Amino acid sequence: MAGFTASFYWTYLSLHDIAGLPALLAAPLTLLLPAWLALFPALALALAARWARYSNRPTGTWLLAFPLLMTLADWLRGWVITGFPWGALGYTQVPDGPLAGYLPVTGIFGLSWMVALTAAVLAWLLWLRQTGNTRLQRRPIALTVLLVAALWSGGVALKQREWTQPAGKPLTVSLAQGAIPQSLKWDPDAFGLTLRVYAEQVAAARGRLIILPETAFPLMYDEMPAQYVNALRGMAAAKGAELVTGAPTRLADGRYFNSVVSVTGREQRYSKDHLVPFGEFIPLPWLTGWLYRFMDIPLSGFTPGGTQQAPLALAGERVAFNVCYEDSFGEELIGPAREATLLANVSNMAWFGNSNAAWQHLQLAQTRALETGRPMVRATNTGLTAAIDHRGQVLAEMPQFTRGVLEVTVQPRSGLTPYMRWGNLPVVLAALAGLALWWGWTRRQGRKNR
Repeated sequence: MAGFTASFYWTYLSLHDIAGLPALLAAPLTLLLPAWLALFPALALALAARWARYSNRPTGTWLLAFPLLMTLADWLRGWVITGFPWGALGYTQVPDGPLAGYLPVTGIFGLSWMVALTAAVLAWLLWLRQTGNTRLQRRPIALTVLLVAALWSGGVALKQREWTQPAGKPLTVSLAQGAIPQSLKWDPDAFGLTLRVYAEQVAAARGRLIILPETAFPLMYDEMPAQYVNALRGMAAAKGAELVTGAPTRLADGRYFNSVVSVTGREQRYSKDHLVPFGEFIPLPWLTGWLYRFMDIPLSGFTPGGTQQAPLALAGERVAFNVCYEDSFGEELIGPAREATLLANVSNMAWFGNSNAAWQHLQLAQTRALETGRPMVRATNTGLTAAIDHRGQVLAEMPQFTRGVLEVTVQPRSGLTPYMRWGNLPVVLAALAGLALWWGWTRRQGRKNR
């Protein structure tokens, strides 16, 4: 729990500093997320300990079963109660770790298994050294070390493999970072500032594709001043560019969405499907609704956009958008990514202040780029606005809280990585099968020794 608390302390900044929740409520609520996330590895550890205690093969249990249980723990917390997969073990290898080469093959949870296995082997070797059993275990030690070394060497080798191919010519993209403080974003008196900032940035942009961040404007897209929208459209069209913006949208039936909308050309939109609990929708309102009396969270009743949304056709490319923390969920992105040549994320990280949340979010985007073999561009309100290549390397980034336009050139790509074909299913099935086989074998061995 301490590790998760240190990683996600920024929830306090979001609840107290931004949403206005009193400190006496924000502090204990901040601990709820780490406590919940810690349950999953704690359960894996408890199961492994119990299994080792009642098995006549305790070493094998720790070396084989424990890494598989930790892998399933990471996977489970990525979807139970909408999921929160940040901080999975595999992220320790992104983007430059030796095991990152496996990401296009196994996804992040395959890396979780490899990291857990390596940790288990190191712990076993340390235990053998402390107990003086290394002489008796020379052959198992050699085989185990050889296996782990081969695993890590394989990751290095896979980094040289190109799973996807360049598609067409490089694309110039202009990524706007408005740096509008959250305290002003929804203030009616600051609306003029927002309009001016983004008009200036569209006018200054030089790319064929111009992207404004999540909910760039603090009102429904259909409420935007028509003269202003036409001016943006005209500025982009005059230089042969296409413009998209993050904006709340709504239907006639009253439902509203967190969307990305094309301003130029025919109207296209992507609407966020995986919403943030407590931020964009209220889970269990009969139980948690009272909290909202203490918080200032505009538009907290969004509707999911749906899972079957096609990439947007922009600047001659097919762009698969995701909004904010949707890029935490690798398997949810691979469907649209199959048809896309470029991934794009729009976010508003002003909710998390000057914390490490922005850097964690950038790492998530690097992971998705590696898993799909596609470049990813990110347009954010306060940072980190960046461009990432298909190898997960940051090509360019803008400092946090800086107002400006990041001009980047990316190479669109096509083709499918193994992970895009199969998602998390092979890793999950392999973990379950491995546990079932080990359980069956240890039970048979136990009966033989009675």
